[in-house]
Amino acid sequence: MARKQASQGTPATAALAAAGVPFLAHPYSHDPGAASYGLEAAEVLGVDPARVFKTLMVDVDGRLAVGVVPVSGNLDLKAMAAALGGKKAVMADPAAAERRTGYVLGGISPLGQRQPSPTVLDASALDLDTILVSGGRRGLDIELSPAELIRLTGARTAQIGTRRN
Repeated sequence: MARKQASQGTPATAALAAAGVPFLAHPYSHDPGAASYGLEAAEVLGVDPARVFKTLMVDVDGRLAVGVVPVSGNLDLKAMAAALGGKKAVMADPAAAERRTGYVLGGISPLGQRQPSPTVLDASALDLDTILVSGGRRGLDIELSPAELIRLTGARTAQIGTRRN
């Protein structure tokens, strides 16, 4: 895997470059009217939605955390809370998520966050050689191995995703 080009630099890509982690940058033309940022990325990039993961900020018992799940499904909030030893999880306030991460909604990456939060990666990622996550801005996904994402974020893995019907 090649490293990204400097013209697409974000805190996420800078973190990967600083750690010497190989990754591929996948820029695409983002449509502001897209209903789902993640499904848009999968479609435009021609990638199976099970390989494209969305980064969701949640509040687990009053503390912000990161859930990373395939765009082909949803986040199971009960499973997310359990994975972090909590009782209840709710989606984080969007403004709080942006302040905490330094990214805008639709471009929140699990990497290079202003203030890192406990992170849980859906266990389905472990079945894949590489996954795509937000590169830190709308219209940029980065492809890397799940093991590297786990290593760089200190993530734990758990079954936190559900399939859409």
